Amino acid sequence: MILLKNFAESMRLLFAGLWLVFRIILEYFGIISDGNDRTTGIKDMREEYKKANYR
Repeated sequence: MILLKNFAESMRLLFAGLWLVFRIILEYFGIISDGNDRTTGIKDMREEYKKANYR
C-alpha cells in the first residue's frame, strides 16, 4: 500500500514538473500569456540587442 502511494505521489510530481516546463515554453514563444508582459519584454530586449549590433 505504501509503495503504491509513493508511486502515485511520484507520478503527480513528474506530471506537475512536465506541465510547468511545457507552460514556460509556451509562454516564451508567446502562444499563451500569464497575464503580464514578461514574454513580450524579453522579445523586445532581444530585438533591441540585435539592432544595437553588439560584439
